[in-house]
Amino acid sequence: MSITLPPLSLVIGGASSGKSAFAERLLRATGRPLTYIATAQAHDDEMAQKIAAHQVRRGVGWTTVEAPLDIVPPLQEAGAESAVLVDCATLWLANHLMAESDLAMEETRLLQGLHSCAAPVVVVTNEVGQGVVPAHASGRQFRNAQGRLNQSLAAQAGLVVLVVAGLPMVLKGTLPEGFS
Repeated sequence: MSITLPPLSLVIGGASSGKSAFAERLLRATGRPLTYIATAQAHDDEMAQKIAAHQVRRGVGWTTVEAPLDIVPPLQEAGAESAVLVDCATLWLANHLMAESDLAMEETRLLQGLHSCAAPVVVVTNEVGQGVVPAHASGRQFRNAQGRLNQSLAAQAGLVVLVVAGLPMVLKGTLPEGFS
């Protein structure tokens, strides 16, 4: 049995909470051809190992598109018969901060791209607002920008799931019937 997802779903959680694995499982349950839009860049060995671990866990059956900055073209190319995972909005945002991009413009482009995508999309993102206030201005800038982006994504999403310790908690919408 295949599940049906809303046009946009958001899976949010802390670092290593199980959000990516949950999002992958959700998309596999659609029974559609799967596209993985990867925003991570292997700037060091630790990140290279994390990327490799994600690839092994996902297994075969995914078409991977590397898009650390521009997610919109692969969203536009996704056919209505497919399902798309963007993993993750947090690294996408960090990439844009490092590139000194116009964040408001890039967020608008992203939200428009998600809205116009023919395929259902699941976006993975980190919840970064529950920790201590960062000591440095750049950390506070990132935390604030991530909070705004998460709010915008959640407002547009038909399904929002918070993952804590590998356990999904629905914040908005309902999990598709037959999905456990």
